[in-house]
Amino acid sequence: MTDAGGAAFAKGGREDPRKAGSGRAESAWGETSTWLDDWLAIQPDGAVLAFSGKVELGTGVKTALAQIVAEELDVPFESVRMVMGDTDLTPNEGFTAGSMTIQSTGTALRAAAAEARRALLELASDRLDAAVNELTVENGTIRIANHPDRSITYAEIMGGRRFNLQVTGQAPVKPPEAYRIVGVSVPRVDIPRIVSGEHVYIQDLVVPGMLHARLVRPPHLGSKLVNIDESSIRELPGPVQLVRHGNFIAVVSEREEHAIQAAHQLAVGWQMAGNLPGNQGLYDALRGQPAQERVLLDEGGVERALEGAARRLHAIYTQPYQAHASIGPSCAVADVRGDRATIWTATAGPHPLRDVLAQLAGMSPERVHLVNVEGAGGFGHNGADDAAADAVVLSKELGRPVRVQWSREDEFIWEPKGPAGVIEITGGLDETGQIVAWDYHLWSPTHVNRSPVAQFLPTSLLISGQTAPASPFAFGAERNARTNYSFSKQRVTLHYTSDSPLRTSAFRSLGGAENTFGNESFMDEMAAAAGLDPIEFRLRYLDDPRGRAVIQAAAERARWEPRPSPGLRRTGPEGAAIGRGMAYAQYENDQAIVASIAEVEVDLSSGAVRVTRFVVAQDCGLIINPDGVKNQIEGNVIQSLSRALKEEVRFDQDRITSVDWESYPILKFSEVPEVEIVLINRPDQRAVGVGEPATVTTAAAVANAIFDATGVRMRQIPFTPERVRAGIS
Repeated sequence: MTDAGGAAFAKGGREDPRKAGSGRAESAWGETSTWLDDWLAIQPDGAVLAFSGKVELGTGVKTALAQIVAEELDVPFESVRMVMGDTDLTPNEGFTAGSMTIQSTGTALRAAAAEARRALLELASDRLDAAVNELTVENGTIRIANHPDRSITYAEIMGGRRFNLQVTGQAPVKPPEAYRIVGVSVPRVDIPRIVSGEHVYIQDLVVPGMLHARLVRPPHLGSKLVNIDESSIRELPGPVQLVRHGNFIAVVSEREEHAIQAAHQLAVGWQMAGNLPGNQGLYDALRGQPAQERVLLDEGGVERALEGAARRLHAIYTQPYQAHASIGPSCAVADVRGDRATIWTATAGPHPLRDVLAQLAGMSPERVHLVNVEGAGGFGHNGADDAAADAVVLSKELGRPVRVQWSREDEFIWEPKGPAGVIEITGGLDETGQIVAWDYHLWSPTHVNRSPVAQFLPTSLLISGQTAPASPFAFGAERNARTNYSFSKQRVTLHYTSDSPLRTSAFRSLGGAENTFGNESFMDEMAAAAGLDPIEFRLRYLDDPRGRAVIQAAAERARWEPRPSPGLRRTGPEGAAIGRGMAYAQYENDQAIVASIAEVEVDLSSGAVRVTRFVVAQDCGLIINPDGVKNQIEGNVIQSLSRALKEEVRFDQDRITSVDWESYPILKFSEVPEVEIVLINRPDQRAVGVGEPATVTTAAAVANAIFDATGVRMRQIPFTPERVRAGIS
């Protein structure tokens, strides 16, 4: 366990660092500052502090951003320290989401570092009595090129002072051919402390005088509180305090084990709701309710083209609710006393969450200090923000710091879920096997139920134990609903359902994974109907040379043998069926480009699917850290493969029944395939994020491989042995 401590450094910026962040932002629901001091500070010891409102979720952005700063400033990488996700110190950059950190924050820090370098050269010019074009910079030291004995360091120039300059965006940045640090596989800065156990996760955090709390949850979703028998915990060691606000019930104690015991023993009566459709009725329920229709693309003439098609295909694909399944359940600590509040939590949106929690605390946002402390799992909107709200409510009530730790069951039941969805596609082929029409429909709840700004969602949504209202903010399902293929007579329509049986919010890739599953599975079905090789068929409709290069790179690494699917091959006379399948996408239609090829073995008697090899080719523009990109691709493949083969939130008419690792299994180490990665570096192109793109192609690649092996088309995620066996039989 580790005590919380404050950073000891001189923060660059204006008089009050709490005011950091002015101007509009690139990232959703954020603001970026035009003040150089809000991004960078030169310390007296020569260290460079770089400030970012984004947070580290395990994607390695702390390392990559430091590389960008070190490169532009010409300082050693080791001298750059990233300060991230602290609302008193960092600019408001909204959420760490959408694989946007490198292109948004990376761009901002590159511009700030270039501005700082130009300013430092101009100041050195005066100090050294030399023209700027006579100066060189190396490792934070400026020298006169022809008199290298005459020099001055960045630290000596600044003397601990602020820049007091605006970032104009006009300072020249380095050309890629001059890079020495960007493009190099610098080891991640956080790994040594993680491996040694020194790294502080939010679950490890201790602040002086804190209390421990557990929430007491209703047994069924939507249940209402009837009564509480306080005498049921009266004899427990403690003392234990009971806090209640409507359906919000918590027990608080000086010791964590006493709070846990009290939460289990407190006798509470609930009125059950029993109004969920259950897994069996889920997809009919989604399609049967009122929906907000949004047409993303309509080239006209789709119905006529389908009527005239030589062959018409139709398919329905389904995506279940899935859990974030963070390895460490959510935790937060809040200290709300007097007219100030400090909150420690593993949120992906420090500034937006601060603004909402300020309402719960009854304070202005400027009086609330939120510090991001890394959690054991993230990639979307899990229970972290809710746990922070729990802690704020309790600390305000009790006037002491309160630590709220969710249980494993709490996390599985009460965190927001990745939305379920139904995809229906109708397509037409002419006599030559060319696509003549494509009609795509998706039914889905909103993929975002965060609190981006206070007016979007009520603060009560954050208090765990409450039933989430339908969000007026429909977003996320459109991600990759359109393809990047060029074929005529396309229509893409979204149906945002008015309500969701389970609370939903952001999950890794939002709608990108489910839409790519539908699109790339259907492209495979069309290729099979046309009797063509799946890669040859896709390349017919792909004009982008970068996209074609990615597909061809994946095919070359996988040693793809062109032929139509299914191949219906066996490992031996009585052996497993083997097959290969591919999928392609450009994330959000304009970000990283990915092609994945899966090789599978299918046990025909049990239906069990084993992915034996997985090849990914990716073009993310300029690569900042090659090893970091590979790490992210591997992580994407493992998590999305788990989602494709195993993960499904089970629930009945009353409650979620997936409450532990047995009822919600995830991929085991022994089930991880060989992952091979091909990176295509484009130094002349903008750098884009890699935290999500390789997630979107996995399910379709595996489904297409199962079809190639067995002739069975899997249209329902996950591809469990029971479902595969049912298809085979």
